[in-house]
Amino acid sequence: MPVSRYMGESNARYYSARDPLGSAGDFTTAPEISQMFGEMVGLWLADLWNRSGRPDAAYVELGPGRGTLARDALRAMTSQGMAPPVHLVEGSGALRKLQANTLGQAQFHDSIDTLPEDRPLYIVANEFLDALPIRQLVMTERGWRERMVALEDDRFVFAAGRSPMDDAVPEHHRSHPVGTVIETCPAAAATVEEIARRIDIQGGAALFIDYGYLVPQTGETLQAVRAHEKVGVFDAPGEMDLTALVDFATLGHMAKRAGLAVDSATQGAWLNAMGIALRAQALAQRSPDRADELDRARDRLVGTDQMGELFKVMALTPRGAPRGAGFG
Repeated sequence: MPVSRYMGESNARYYSARDPLGSAGDFTTAPEISQMFGEMVGLWLADLWNRSGRPDAAYVELGPGRGTLARDALRAMTSQGMAPPVHLVEGSGALRKLQANTLGQAQFHDSIDTLPEDRPLYIVANEFLDALPIRQLVMTERGWRERMVALEDDRFVFAAGRSPMDDAVPEHHRSHPVGTVIETCPAAAATVEEIARRIDIQGGAALFIDYGYLVPQTGETLQAVRAHEKVGVFDAPGEMDLTALVDFATLGHMAKRAGLAVDSATQGAWLNAMGIALRAQALAQRSPDRADELDRARDRLVGTDQMGELFKVMALTPRGAPRGAGFG
């Protein structure tokens, strides 16, 4: 089977019936590290909303986890007068229950296709794109082939497909040495393309935050995490989280081609520009006993040796509309 099918079916099973977050789960996301992360997101949205004339809009989150980011973002947005209806795109029944408990009233969607079409959408996707199935192409002695997952002695291994894929590889990549891997993510491309179309027609904005790269690159990035440790991608299908770096370079180019304004930065640079240090200081003054905890959380979010450099932020806004804060 193609790598995309293996990844898609494994993650579908993995996410369908569990809460993967926190110390008892497999990984921790930025909203679970500190309330400051969600608050910066909420203030970014509220600022754009205010400068766009305070339209009757909707808050949308893709893959909202436990609802922690939405809770913190909505609290910050409410402080600025923005209290939109909440729409969550979530396929996991287990996580929907947690989100409902955290947020109260929210409308759930299986996909972005059923989101409102009659108002601007302010969309957030944190660590959503990285879990979408990727395709891998590998350079072999016979040319480019799709990378497949095969059975060998009752265990999964990578194998090259039989059909030539040279025509699917951009010309500037075709002469790479044998063993080179190129990853693409059709699902991420389709998601960004549809969101760009919606924003162009309806207004609003989108903020994508994920680990990935801002300039084109080659190489294999598929990885698996279980119990907060990296494991082999074939170790426990359906019982571990499979992710890959997000190609923000290509996704941003697609959004620009659709006519949208695109801004991007590292997570650390963006959070610092949004004023996370001042927020940490204010929270520490209110709760002095938490000062060290707040400093550690901020460092984890913005540190170049932690999440600050690896994670990227990409904002999409309509042509001619105000641009989002925090980008140089």
